[in-house]
Amino acid sequence: MSEQLSWFKSSYSDSSGGACVEVAASPNTIHVRDSKLGVDSPRLAVDADTWSEFLAYAAH
Repeated sequence: MSEQLSWFKSSYSDSSGGACVEVAASPNTIHVRDSKLGVDSPRLAVDADTWSEFLAYAAH
């Protein structure tokens, strides 16, 4: 992936560096990866509207 992304660790991730989920936003897409694997981690990419719907669902 040639796009430069700024990754942010989830506030719910393990403070000892264990179970870490990171997200990065680009204009129309949200990217999710496992920080334990770093740049080699597989990424899930969803459009911003789908991500917003997921967050609303998860908040219930």
